[in-house]
Amino acid sequence: QVYLVESGGGLVQPGGSLSLSCAAFGSIFGINVMGWYRQAPGKERELVATITNVGSTNYADSVKGRFTISRENANAEKTVHLQMKNLGPGDTAVYYCNAPHRDGVNYWGKGTSVTVSS
Repeated sequence: QVYLVESGGGLVQPGGSLSLSCAAFGSIFGINVMGWYRQAPGKERELVATITNVGSTNYADSVKGRFTISRENANAEKTVHLQMKNLGPGDTAVYYCNAPHRDGVNYWGKGTSVTVSS
């Protein structure tokens, strides 16, 4: 079992910055990749960014150059951070942390809301 605890999010003005964090607890040794997805109202959930245990990253085209994903690995937990800059209304969504496990289970956080509005 893996538990994902998200933090960050909130309301930010266009052009502003925001950071999200996700801490994974439990059977974390079976996790090789963690990432962030987002779901805007009326739209499907989409990939934002992922990072592997060795630091390889992947970004959606819409966030390249504006978002940065990073990770910390400790004995008891793995943490991923998402630094978001130059946010626009199109970034408004609920952001979900994701951690696919090698046992076949795809773990999700509960989501944290990001609203970009003036």
